[in-house]
Amino acid sequence: MVNKRLNAYRIMWLFVMFDLPTETAAHRKVYAKFRKEIMGNGFNMFQFSIYVRHCPSRETADVYKRLLKRLVPDEGIVGVLEITDKQFEKMEIYVGKKRQPPASPPQQLTLF
Repeated sequence: MVNKRLNAYRIMWLFVMFDLPTETAAHRKVYAKFRKEIMGNGFNMFQFSIYVRHCPSRETADVYKRLLKRLVPDEGIVGVLEITDKQFEKMEIYVGKKRQPPASPPQQLTLF
């Protein structure tokens, strides 16, 4: 039981929140490239301009944070939030009556 509880605090979730300009065709191209890059690295849309990725450890999360830092475009703002699996588990999502619930984050299996 203790091992399971410790794992819930070692497993991490990374949230990437970004606000990038889209006024010109060049801006939209940079936006699309950034979005494609993060999706290609295992991030899934949580909400518009908020993407999330499961990381099996803090060390893996650090690798992805360094990657994100390199991908940040010259213009706009990119924020990264790192939370434990235990914190993610406590998230409450409220959905309006006319909205469809968001897709569940994918289950990821890590093989050693």
